[in-house]
Amino acid sequence: MSEFDNNPFVDPVDPVDMNPFQDASITQATGRAAEGAGEYNPFSATEMETHVDSTIPISAASSQPAVLQTSVEQSTQANVAIGQANLMKQQEELERKAAELERKEQELQNSSAGRAALNTGDKQNNWPPLPSFSPVKPCFYQDFEGEIPEEYRGICKRMYYLWMFHSATLLLNVLACLAYFTAGSQYGVDFGLSILWFFLFTPVSFICWYRPVYKAFRSDNSFSFFFFFFIFFFQVAVYIIQTVGIPKWGNSGWIAAISMIGTNLAVAVVMMVVAGFFTVNAVLAVFLLKAVHSKYRRTGASFTKAQQEFSSGVLTNRTVQTAASSAAASAAQGAFGRN
Repeated sequence: MSEFDNNPFVDPVDPVDMNPFQDASITQATGRAAEGAGEYNPFSATEMETHVDSTIPISAASSQPAVLQTSVEQSTQANVAIGQANLMKQQEELERKAAELERKEQELQNSSAGRAALNTGDKQNNWPPLPSFSPVKPCFYQDFEGEIPEEYRGICKRMYYLWMFHSATLLLNVLACLAYFTAGSQYGVDFGLSILWFFLFTPVSFICWYRPVYKAFRSDNSFSFFFFFFIFFFQVAVYIIQTVGIPKWGNSGWIAAISMIGTNLAVAVVMMVVAGFFTVNAVLAVFLLKAVHSKYRRTGASFTKAQQEFSSGVLTNRTVQTAASSAAASAAQGAFGRN
């Protein structure tokens, strides 16, 4: 009966092939897949912690552009702060310079006011510095710090030192001419003239060229500048003549000193030293003349201004006014008397 129950039209199949999943290779592959599928559980605590630690939260990812915007704003604010700091520094520097200029201007005003007060007020003469018991009193008032502006103070002091060196040279010239006179009686004229030059040129040089330049720097007086230039030009010429040392002129210059070498060497050496002093005087005079002229050009002085100052000074001088009034009155009286 079993044979009639089988379908004769069906291919005979091996009993082993009846279940294809019973094959050994398929069973091994499906077993490994099952093992891997069994080991992976995406909802386990371990897997959740691992993926939470390694992934970026949505909130963090969505807030990333805000972080970039904040950094840009911070850099902009930093630049603005730096610019404001630079502006503050520049403003402080300008304020400091303005305060410095104001302080200097105030000092100049105070010094000008002080000099004006000294010029208009009563001043006690202090030059030459004589002792209090001396019957001869000082004739001039001199104060470099109080009367001369700072920019002219140095050149004014150098002119004063030149005058002192000039006076010392004239005194040494007297001694050299005395030695010259001891070498020969015919040189007595030089000795006498050297004494005259010392007592004459020492005060005259002080009054005629040192005091004018002092007054010029003190009050920016154009007339004093022109008077100084006129007199000091002749002083330079005198220095050159004294340096040359023409015989019988009372100067121990180079010609007179060299002429004594063969006669008396000691006297010749003394006279050469004085001739060197005269040479230094001439060189310093030329140098200081140029220095004063350069300062004069910065003061804004001019010949027209000097004429105006001279005219105003003559017209406002009490002595001149008195003399002019007396002369006019005398002329008027004479004219009426003749009539």
